[in-house]
Amino acid sequence: MHSPTVVLLLASASPARLATLRAAGVEPLVLVSAVDEDAAVAAAEAEHGPLPAEDVALLLARAKADDVAARVAAHGEPDADLLLGCDSVLELDGEVHGKPADAVEAVARWHRMRGRSGVLHTGHWLLDLRDPADGGTGGMVGGTASTTVHFADLADAEVEAYVATGEPLRVAGAFTIDGLGGPYVRGIEGDPGTVVGVSLPLLRELVGELGVAWHDLRLG
Repeated sequence: MHSPTVVLLLASASPARLATLRAAGVEPLVLVSAVDEDAAVAAAEAEHGPLPAEDVALLLARAKADDVAARVAAHGEPDADLLLGCDSVLELDGEVHGKPADAVEAVARWHRMRGRSGVLHTGHWLLDLRDPADGGTGGMVGGTASTTVHFADLADAEVEAYVATGEPLRVAGAFTIDGLGGPYVRGIEGDPGTVVGVSLPLLRELVGELGVAWHDLRLG
């Protein structure tokens, strides 16, 4: 086992994103962003008009990365080479949904979702923090991965029981496929990592665009 030659900093509080990276052999540093997501989207839409769901996900991913990058620059730590911001939203009936505000909204959301399909978009924004002397490019790259999710047709009692666990309040779209919500998803079309919160194939491509080999992020 050797140390990675390139250290990744994750600008996210999501335990699912962290677990996904760890399962792939990457042990990132973590610094949670302080972005007001609603305010960031409102400001962008005031300037550009309504944004497609995939653009909302990318906008928020970039906002999170930029927020943490500014804090790293101000304090000089943590010492990392690449910085990743991610954000996920659910698109249903042309509307964009993040985390439900409360249990009432989560129940209403599931009443709309059950027996139907939506698209989960996860935006990724990657910054190169390395010094040019160490091969840094000063570059930034981003992309959005999208996966179609087919929801089971839940009974009212199932919706109430699931929302009562509190899990739907903590995640974009009010569901998971890697947690308590797994039994309520009939299937997906696309990368499951996108639904969990980070698409490893897309991240590998973005890392490569900054001149870094994926295996240089791994611990082993």
